[in-house]
This record gives sequence, structure tokens and C-alpha cells, in this order.
Amino acid sequence: MSLTPEEMQARLDRVREIQASLSPEKVVRGVTRLFDLAPADEPDEFTFPAFDKPTRQRIFGGQVIAQALMAAARTVDPGKTAHSLHAYFLRGGDEAKPLHFRVHRDFDGRSFANRRVVVRQDGKVIFNLTASFHAPEPGAAHQAPMPDVLPPEECAELVENLAADPNVSDAQLERMARLRPFETRNVRPASTERGTKHYQWYRLAAPIGDDPLLHRAFLAYVSDMGLLSSSLLPHGFTWSTPGLFSTSLDHAMWFHDDIRVDDWFVYVMDSDWTGGSRGINRGLIYRRDGTLIASAMQEGLLRITPPAPGA
Repeated sequence: MSLTPEEMQARLDRVREIQASLSPEKVVRGVTRLFDLAPADEPDEFTFPAFDKPTRQRIFGGQVIAQALMAAARTVDPGKTAHSLHAYFLRGGDEAKPLHFRVHRDFDGRSFANRRVVVRQDGKVIFNLTASFHAPEPGAAHQAPMPDVLPPEECAELVENLAADPNVSDAQLERMARLRPFETRNVRPASTERGTKHYQWYRLAAPIGDDPLLHRAFLAYVSDMGLLSSSLLPHGFTWSTPGLFSTSLDHAMWFHDDIRVDDWFVYVMDSDWTGGSRGINRGLIYRRDGTLIASAMQEGLLRITPPAPGA
């Protein structure tokens, strides 16, 4: 099945109409509220309420990564900033149910602090995260140079690719058009190339002030967008491929430098391996000036159900 140029243009026009009707500030505020956790009855415990109007079958992984990071940071001396996190997705979360965060203060030293965060729904652990915090100090420095990438102005908007994908229904396309807090431009290899390397430019659709922790939370949030698709590319799959079930198994991230997510930054992604229904994905995140600000790794589950005979 494929779409005619007229059908693709009609879908894209509909997306543009939806986006023009929305306030970017309102959309960004909606995501910012995800990071506003309420204190629970016990010390070092926090809660987040159920969504009034769930929009997904499963909680977006980037949401719970960022929320757990925020919970951990709220128990650490402000002089120490998050430099790494390691997380496991154990069960699919449900937007229609509240989340409970329990922070364990595993270590507090002069230079470093370490926190463990256990996230539960209905009393069951769905996610856990370990985060390390470091007080800034001088030292030797080097970085991998930013690869040769097109500037965001010369890249296709993500919604253009989605509008051209016949496996993305009109309803899915409209939902994604309403829920995107980031402007997103991407470059992917042609499906015939079976390449693994791709990149996406991101910029938050509205400013969020100067709180560095909030910018880190948004960066953790967006680090789960597109990364898993790296291991799909060489097989000609996308998240919308019929019969494909894909989800994150774990996620690791290292923060190297400060970032403003309301300025353009590029996420360069690749995959080293797939096998046994799993795939490895890695990414480097650069500021537009070429500064490497973060690195990420993720393993994902990739299960494909063959079509029934005669289908």
C-alpha cells in the first residue's frame, strides 16, 4: 500500500492545520508539568497522578526516565549535577494510573552522590533508575567531533515523513501532531540502503527559563525519541511496520555539558547489532556549535509477527 502525492499532501496540510491551531507554549507547559512530582507521605517518596485523558497505551519511556531523574535530583545537594543515569524498563506503564517514586540515598560523598529510584504502579515495580551526581571540577578534556550533518533548516520535518507513511493512520498522525513539544527535523538513510546511522535535530517549541535541571530533564525525555529506530533501519522496519512490537528494555545516558533544549541540538544515532529479537542503539547529542553534550545507549526488544498464511 502506498499513498499518492495528493493524499500525502492532504495529510500534511491537516497536520499543519492542527499545529497552527495549538499554542506551542501550552504544549511545552503540558510536558513541563510531567516533571512536577508531588511529595508523598514518606520522606524521599513522590507521586505523579493519573492522566485525565490518556493518549497512549503505554507510558512514553522518556517521561518516566525524566521523572525519575527529577525525583533523584530533589534529594541531592544542588551543588552536584547529574552526570549519568542507568535505567531498566520492567513493565509497561499505564497513563490511567498514578505513579509512585521511591528514592534510595545510596551514597553521599564530597564529589559524588548516587541515588536509586524505584517506580511503582499498583504496587508493582515498572521501572528503576540509578543516577550519579558530581560536583563540577577541572580536568583534561576531549570529545568526538560532531559529524558532518545538514543544518536543521535543510532537513525534512518529521511530520513530513509521518504523513508519507501509509502505515501511520490519520488518527495516529493527528495525535502526534498535537503532542509534539519539540520541533523535529530528521535525516534517515533510504530504506534500500539498509543503513543504521541517522540524525534528528530538536528544539523545544517554547522557552522554559534557565533552570539547568529542567533542561536536563527535557534532554532525558527526548533521548528516548528515535533512538530505538536505529536498530530497525537495516531491516527496513519502522515503528509502524505491521506485526512489529518494539519497546525499550534499558536506557543509559551520560551528561557532559550544559544544554539549552530551546536551542537547536542534534541527536546522531547508530546501531551496532541486532539479534535474538533485541537491538543495540547508541547516540551522541551535540549543540549546534559542535560541543558534545550527552551520550546515550539503549537496548530494545524487536519482535516481528509474520502475517498469517493467505493474509
